[in-house]
Amino acid sequence: MYRKFGKRLLDIICSLLALVVFSWLYLIVAALVAIFLGRPVFFTQERPGKNEKIFKLYKFRTMTDKRDENGDLLPDEIRLTKFGKFLRATSLDELPEAINILKGDMSIIGPRPLLVQYLPLYNEEQKHRHDVRPGLSGLAQVNGRNAITWEEKFKLDVQYVENITFWGDVRIIFQTVWKAFAKQEGIHQDGAATMEPFKGSNVDA
Repeated sequence: MYRKFGKRLLDIICSLLALVVFSWLYLIVAALVAIFLGRPVFFTQERPGKNEKIFKLYKFRTMTDKRDENGDLLPDEIRLTKFGKFLRATSLDELPEAINILKGDMSIIGPRPLLVQYLPLYNEEQKHRHDVRPGLSGLAQVNGRNAITWEEKFKLDVQYVENITFWGDVRIIFQTVWKAFAKQEGIHQDGAATMEPFKGSNVDA
């Protein structure tokens, strides 16, 4: 019952509350992004959702648009400023995803929406991460985030898909808040500003 009806109802209620109650926070973050990183304040990108349906993801931008003499974007570690790192560490850059949740593109809890180009690279087991709506946070995010391997992430994603419960979602929500604001673990992969791109698993499930 929760998986079919309750989860979506919870998403609608929570995303509406977030947009109304924290509207002041959205305005402050948007203003700071405009000052420190420039415009536009939002980062948008196409991502695959439930059943691999493509949608437009909304986030606050965390990188500048600095380019080299040829007009090409500089590496992530140069464009990712201290302010951008702060937004990622606190997950404040994810706030606009409440719009995606309200629209039905995403859920509060679920596998994180990744890049469209990864779709052909998943093995048969990993593809099941798209059996549900992607989430603002998920089981992989509270168990290592970017500090674990892609294979470990996907195993946790599929584990979540197979065991969705109300109390399981509540537990992940509280763990997400704790890790984002208290511990700030697993934000970056060792030696990199962002997670290394997924290139496919060596062994099919």
